[in-house]
Amino acid sequence: MGDPRAVELARLAGHLADPTRASFLLALLDGRAWTVTELATHAGVAVSTATEHLNRLREAGLVGERRQGRHRYVCIADADVAQLVEDLAARLAPPRPAARGLRAVTAHEALVRARTCYDHLAGVVGAEICRTMMRRGWVERIGTGRAVRVTPAGRRALRDVLGLTG
Repeated sequence: MGDPRAVELARLAGHLADPTRASFLLALLDGRAWTVTELATHAGVAVSTATEHLNRLREAGLVGERRQGRHRYVCIADADVAQLVEDLAARLAPPRPAARGLRAVTAHEALVRARTCYDHLAGVVGAEICRTMMRRGWVERIGTGRAVRVTPAGRRALRDVLGLTG
């Protein structure tokens, strides 16, 4: 086979290629630790089924866990996994909720516009803030990845425009 990473990429994709596991990862983007029972309820599966799926995600290094008494708490493994899940989810068109009322539709549209995801601002607002700061030279990319850092001009602007210090 050509690139040896292809097998590993396919293996990783296989861990993500299940609606129940995907549902767990999307729920865990809220940054908190969930119990297995909470995740099972969220995904609409039995606790035993949830446990099997979570074991697979843990073995793949996508989630971490800690035990407290008889409870098992699950969370996203790290910020890189959160970024991966968010990047994949960003490729999807946001699902429109069934029109059950103005409140549901309004709440959905608000989440598309602005929300927090794991540890940062996301949605249309978060993306536009990032693009604007890059256009103005307030932040710059670090290397070839997605990481950015605030430039000296950005520090001045954040201090002068927003009153932020530090």
